[in-house]
This record gives sequence, C-alpha cells and structure tokens, in this order.
Amino acid sequence: MGKREEYQAKIEAQLKKWSAELEELKAKAAKAGTDAKAELNRQIETLKARQDTAQKKLKELKAASGEAWKDVKSGLEKTVADLKEAWSGALSRFRKKGQ
Repeated sequence: MGKREEYQAKIEAQLKKWSAELEELKAKAAKAGTDAKAELNRQIETLKARQDTAQKKLKELKAASGEAWKDVKSGLEKTVADLKEAWSGALSRFRKKGQ
C-alpha cells in the first residue's frame, strides 16, 4: 500500500469512528431532557454537516491525481482538523452537562 492509499485509509478509519460516535451521541440525545436534547441535536447537525463535507473531500481526493491530489489533500486536512475541533467542543459541552 502506497502513501496515498495509507493516508486515505487513515482518513476513512477516522470518519468511520466519528460516524459511530455520532450514532452514540444521537442515542444519548434521544434519552436527554428537553433542553439538553435541543442542544445535542444542534451539535449533532453541525457535526453531521462537517462530516459530510469531509466525506466529499475524501471522494475528491480519491479521484485526484498528481499535483491536484496534493491540493485536495491540503483541503481535506483542514476539513478534518475543523471536524476534530468540532468533536472536541461537542464532547466537552456534553460532559459539562453531566450527560
């Protein structure tokens, strides 16, 4: 497996992990009180939108070649970093609420 394939596999694995965590968060939101549920649902929607963007960038990366691959990779790295930050913030808020 080349470096490109390894990088793509790493990103795919991270996105799958976040998808599973998103499902867990949805389950917890369903059991939460009204106020907490509304907040969690807002966070879930934000995370889902960012995750969808990362998935699209990953598809672009797989289709890209040569120099375009490097450009797309750079954009994907920023998108994944933004998603990681959003996850950290959401989990932090979720823990503060004692959920």
